[in-house]
Amino acid sequence: MIIDIHGHLSPPEAAQRFPMPPALTDVDGMLAARAEAGIDLTIIGSPVGAGAMARVPGVDNYAQPRDRLRSFHAWMSGLIASFPDQLRGYVYANPFGDDDHLEGVRETLADPAFVGLITTSSVHGELLGSPRADSFFALAAEAGVPVMVHAPAEPVGTEHVQNMGFVEQIGRFGDLTVGMAMLAFAGWLEKYPDLRLIGATGGGAMALLTDRLQTAARPRHWGPPAGAPGGQPGAAGAPPAQPAVAPAADPGAALQRMYVDTSPLSAAHLSLNAEVLGPERMLFGTDSPPMAMPLTEWVRMIEKLPVDKAAQQRILGGNAEALFDLRSRP
Repeated sequence: MIIDIHGHLSPPEAAQRFPMPPALTDVDGMLAARAEAGIDLTIIGSPVGAGAMARVPGVDNYAQPRDRLRSFHAWMSGLIASFPDQLRGYVYANPFGDDDHLEGVRETLADPAFVGLITTSSVHGELLGSPRADSFFALAAEAGVPVMVHAPAEPVGTEHVQNMGFVEQIGRFGDLTVGMAMLAFAGWLEKYPDLRLIGATGGGAMALLTDRLQTAARPRHWGPPAGAPGGQPGAAGAPPAQPAVAPAADPGAALQRMYVDTSPLSAAHLSLNAEVLGPERMLFGTDSPPMAMPLTEWVRMIEKLPVDKAAQQRILGGNAEALFDLRSRP
């Protein structure tokens, strides 16, 4: 069984309000392409809820009232009900949402059409290490469902970048990298051991960061001044005083507990993730729609990985079946 954990579809009226690739509203085309490629099940979701995955003046994706999100998720649930053998969904959540928003997320998760949560790696430049995300992670841990961490429409550092292709392929990749690293650094997996976090786009470059995270948490080069038994923040040889997230005891180990999808369009990247994180932490995902590479190519990239056939099958479907507990769900 092949399970794609990273797909997107949008209601037709959304395409009338916001710019988006036409493939995002072509349900029949999406399902036909998957049948041809042998993909059995796809988990769809929106990292912007009922908003826009492009910079639109006057549109704030994080200011969506509960009734608008309820309507969006009702559309998605109806679509899944029409194709119960091919589709499941993620519930969109603003990680810094207020109690009313999070109650709406909890309410929507009660619908069996939804098997996980989808959120963004930053919100208006604020990373998920912020204490303001605590209620969201508490909800995710309590619900016991995986969380897909997806790049936002407007990644950190791209406020003045006008080329949409660059924002999509480079800016969002960078945002994912920093976002996943911050999740490990901030200790959410220590506070909530049952959290299951998935980095979209292969987790960005997170597989390269284990040692750097350890150094960030315990920067030996910021030791006390020579001859002093200890240093004070701001003193010579000690890190300057600044508001900061208290680092996890072992952020490198936390990083190794996360999952990644297989959508970064790079055989070298997939091989690195298999080597560093292990095939048991990889989940087949295509980011299609809207990505337009033939789906058979995505499958072929997994089949070319330097891992045995059993590991390839786990990546293509077995890991997702277990992580999302799909056997026990209707």
